[in-house]
Amino acid sequence: MDEEIEIINTNRRIEKIKNFLISKRKQLISLLLLVVLILVTFFGYQEFDSRNKKQLAEKFNNLVINFENGQKDVSNNLVEIINAKDKTYSPLAFFFMLDNNLISSNEEINSYFDFLINEIALEKEIKNLTIYKKGLFNSDFIEENELLNILNPLIKSESMWKPQALYLMAEYYLSKNQKQKSKEFFNQILDIENISPKIKLEVQRRLRSNFSE
Repeated sequence: MDEEIEIINTNRRIEKIKNFLISKRKQLISLLLLVVLILVTFFGYQEFDSRNKKQLAEKFNNLVINFENGQKDVSNNLVEIINAKDKTYSPLAFFFMLDNNLISSNEEINSYFDFLINEIALEKEIKNLTIYKKGLFNSDFIEENELLNILNPLIKSESMWKPQALYLMAEYYLSKNQKQKSKEFFNQILDIENISPKIKLEVQRRLRSNFSE
């Protein structure tokens, strides 16, 4: 008797599930199609991104080779790579142009720095390195407040580039003969936990040589 009741109950559950599936078949089909579409889009984008990155890599490497072989008119193609907003090759293209003096205008250089920092999803420490390099580039000709505004995202962070940013500010103030401010920034470097021994020794040397009574 109990077995018969169990069979009846099981059949009822199966019938309920069947009726539910029939009543919701349109929604279920739509959901299935949506899942398939998402998967196709995701893997399609992955394939497109991989192919695009490969093309950028080949283009960048060829431009570098051509430049080293004497072909100097590579700027426009490098700018195209920058504008591709690739988090690997856009910075490489810009820094290649910067290192080889292919951009003459400070305003244009800073516009590219801002483009990399604000418009491209760079890895965190690559973005921080770019901020530091922007500060380093501008440190010879901008005012104190401008340089601090550039470097503050590093100075107020726990970035691996924080010591370099503090060191740059210390050297900046020292070049302006503002020794007290310079000393404060050097001392901030020594307060950082787990600082590189090499940087620590260099800061201590600078303090002895420039601030000893």
